[in-house]
Amino acid sequence: MQPPFHVLILCTGNSARSILGEMLFNHLGAGRVRAWSAGSKPGGVVNPVALETLARHGVPADGARSKSWDEFGPDAARPDGTSPPQFDFIFTVCDNAASEPCPIWPGHPTTAHWGIADPAHVEPLEARRAAFEDAYQALDQRISAFLALPLETLSRDEVLAAARRIHAGD
Repeated sequence: MQPPFHVLILCTGNSARSILGEMLFNHLGAGRVRAWSAGSKPGGVVNPVALETLARHGVPADGARSKSWDEFGPDAARPDGTSPPQFDFIFTVCDNAASEPCPIWPGHPTTAHWGIADPAHVEPLEARRAAFEDAYQALDQRISAFLALPLETLSRDEVLAAARRIHAGD
């Protein structure tokens, strides 16, 4: 059996969309994928509506935390003392993170942008819950489509083209 693919989902604050993506990839990937999320300027707290949304859909959120992408770069200093994984795929889910200069990732992973509207600051609370549900559904659709690909046999260029088609199909 092939080792799992390593995925990193990036956003600026790592409190909402990227957390949803990390947990969904891990849940839907069922061992075929191991995902993490991070932010360029992490807020330090996971949005409680993100956790509520995941729980409503039965997606485990054990270990969810807001963290910096510095934990995963080439000079990473991770709190648990372990080395960061070498990523196969990196997805940005917010436009700010997509336009920021990213670290140089070891192994030159395939990167794609899957922009999702930020649900974190929508008011009032019921509208925020609806916005989180929209973000969840968009990520669920994209991640499910990505995981349906024969990743083990596709070239890097084929994976990138497929990821872009998945994003454009929304």
